[in-house]
Amino acid sequence: MGTRQEIGALPPEADLARADSLARMIFSDVANKWSLLIIEFLGQRTMRFNELRREIGGISHKVLTQNLRTLERNGLVERTVHPTVPPSVEYSLTEAGGALREVVDGMCGWTQTFLRDIEAARARFEA
Repeated sequence: MGTRQEIGALPPEADLARADSLARMIFSDVANKWSLLIIEFLGQRTMRFNELRREIGGISHKVLTQNLRTLERNGLVERTVHPTVPPSVEYSLTEAGGALREVVDGMCGWTQTFLRDIEAARARFEA
């Protein structure tokens, strides 16, 4: 995020501290468990809807559709319709989505590294 002075130099729409900023809205769109998983899996390869749904355990058709549309709206996912009968639709990451995947990969690595520590902290908290 940067220092308050650095943040103050940003245009208002880029300031995460402002409730009405575009940056906060984008952050909210991508900082959920489903969007992060979609970004992670599409970073591996281009996929069709049902392929992606099978890869992401527990996601419903509706939730996957909503998240894909949100990611597409934000320019992170590209939807390609092939003119076949029936139409074939594929999803892939855009350049911005690929850059975000690097961050997601870091979060996945962090989770794997500290999983046991987090489990122990939760057990202590619940005791």
